[in-house]
Amino acid sequence: MAQFAIIGLGRFGAQASLELLNLGHAVIGVDNDAKLVDALADDLTHSAIADVTDERALKELNLASCDAVLVAIGEDLQASLLCVLHLKNMGVKEIWAKATSKEHHMILTKLGVNRIVHPEEEMGIRIAQSLNYPMVNDYLALGHNWFIVEVDASESLDGEPLKSVLGDEEEHLHALLVKRKDQVFASPQDELVLKHKDLLVLAGSLKALKSIAERLE
Repeated sequence: MAQFAIIGLGRFGAQASLELLNLGHAVIGVDNDAKLVDALADDLTHSAIADVTDERALKELNLASCDAVLVAIGEDLQASLLCVLHLKNMGVKEIWAKATSKEHHMILTKLGVNRIVHPEEEMGIRIAQSLNYPMVNDYLALGHNWFIVEVDASESLDGEPLKSVLGDEEEHLHALLVKRKDQVFASPQDELVLKHKDLLVLAGSLKALKSIAERLE
């Protein structure tokens, strides 16, 4: 079990907190709005009402002992940047932060934040991808136009060998696993016969994945 701190308990921070709790981690929730803190106090491992622009207030929370701190402050740019600066001065090694603009992102980069997230933009991209490729349950971008995608075998693939999905894209498309209920085929052979509703995890270039899209429908 890891310990995380979420600073800013608006919708984004609250959801991140609750999901981390569901995953079995300890979560410290911090906000200067008593109503937001009170709404989550019964769920959080620890909660605190604090002025996050005050370094002394942050030091009292012992955030340097956390595995990571997420600064989920949205609209208040000054509060976000001051909070990050204080965390850096306190020796917090893993800092993630929400950015609401290119300028915000640029300054956070200069401050040495480990990871910067744009929740609205990232969700918008995922929704667009889902609309464009409805057969894809989830995906992970690996960079350089390579992705890992999770898809369900359609009824048309029932009884077909895995090779019929991969086609001639062996160099740029790889089957990582096939999951059939509680049975998992890791690094499956091309000859594996698929069944309707098998879950396929594929890794490939965007071009290769596009080329097989029709076979997955």
